[in-house]
Amino acid sequence: MCCLGLITLYALRVNMSVAIVCMVNHTAVGLMDVNTTADEPNNKDSSTCDGQLTPENSTTDTEDGPFAWSKEEQGFILSGYFWGYIVTQIPGGWLSTRFGGKRVFGWFMLVGIIANLLIPVAAQQGFYYLMALRIIIGLSQGVGFPAVQTVLAHWTIPAEVSILCSFAMAGAQAGNVITFPIAGLLCQYGFNGGWPSIFYVLGACGFIWFLAWMILIHDSPEQHPRISEKEKKYITSCLSGKISNNQMKRSIPWLSILTSKAVWAIIIAHSLSNWGTDVFITMIPTYMKDVLKFNIKNNGVLSALPYIGLWVCMLLASNLADFVRKRNLLSPTVTRKVFNTTGEIIPAGLMIGTGFMGCNQSTYAVALLTLGVTMTGFQNGGGFLVNFNDIAPQYAGIIFGISNTLATIPGIIAPTVVDAITPHGTQAEWQIVFYITAGIYVGGAIIYLLMGSGEIQKWAVSKKENIELYVVNTTNTLNYSSEKTKL
Repeated sequence: MCCLGLITLYALRVNMSVAIVCMVNHTAVGLMDVNTTADEPNNKDSSTCDGQLTPENSTTDTEDGPFAWSKEEQGFILSGYFWGYIVTQIPGGWLSTRFGGKRVFGWFMLVGIIANLLIPVAAQQGFYYLMALRIIIGLSQGVGFPAVQTVLAHWTIPAEVSILCSFAMAGAQAGNVITFPIAGLLCQYGFNGGWPSIFYVLGACGFIWFLAWMILIHDSPEQHPRISEKEKKYITSCLSGKISNNQMKRSIPWLSILTSKAVWAIIIAHSLSNWGTDVFITMIPTYMKDVLKFNIKNNGVLSALPYIGLWVCMLLASNLADFVRKRNLLSPTVTRKVFNTTGEIIPAGLMIGTGFMGCNQSTYAVALLTLGVTMTGFQNGGGFLVNFNDIAPQYAGIIFGISNTLATIPGIIAPTVVDAITPHGTQAEWQIVFYITAGIYVGGAIIYLLMGSGEIQKWAVSKKENIELYVVNTTNTLNYSSEKTKL
């Protein structure tokens, strides 16, 4: 259900990225651009591809939408979500730690679902009404990841942290995979004019998820009415010394959290990685249209390809990371650093290569883009994204809230920056976007290598729990050594 919750969250988050392509009157906006740049050289190559558009890629069959939003206004609409999203990250982590992730995630998401259903009406009323709803959706969904981390912390045993956390977090990528093609098809063939059906269909699916979440999910094994006693004892014994259910009585070590090198390694890696994620979540459909000349139907399907790869890679990488840890092939810290570095350096190189592909090499461009985004699954499945429960499972929700607050800043500025860099949508302009993204990925990899950790931090457990944790870790080590001797 955590996975389905993040699928729903991302469906409501990225549906505007595709919908806006068919909501905008591109002819009117193009005339506005011509009028405002009459004295400037026109470098736009969106209408030609070496003088000829291929029939299967032609965008001429795409009808203009009803709204003449400028490039700047489109950037504000896409980034407006993140203006709200950034505000509720830390409060979401604190509320989830105090009162449980189930209720916090469920009720806040319901607000976002209702706001999403109202978007077609708000868009017709005016730009500022739409912006207000986008901000409300962001506010409601900002608690999502911290709440999910809190729920997972009470259910995930250390030996399965990578697998279970990655499976849940992969819901975000599955949300992209599902939403892009569905939104593309609804844009062309949906009811009520096409684009409004995107928000109605996905909003209805979100409401169904909300009902299932509130009925089926429980904050901890102790609160679950249908779990077997054997499974309950197994989970609680594995988490002994690492997490406590006495949330209300426990003070939060804010100073230790904010001065921890391991925490800041995650925050910086998370923030720099999110630049690439947010650029591609919000801008891939526009890139497909501007440079590769795909129509909206192809746009939606092909925009999903990178996230299909990322989803699969996250699951494979998480299994591999836990395999490495269970076999003691690498220490937890080295495991996290190896996976995180792989998931940032390789994509950086592939993104640079993508920038050299024009519409005549659209197949290669899609292949490189898909492979680049796919490889980021190593950092999500075995790197920084599953590191919260390593270093401080008791405070995973709060730390994720802090980290995701700062990591949301790229989501706010990325659409505006990309629009500023690509006013004409040319290949050369998009190359600059890819170069910047590649450089940011490399920087994140280097910082995490220097500062990251995979070990639980001393401040994350009380003195009593430190003794319990020592006993558990010592027992695990002795058991492992005994098994190794038998072999």
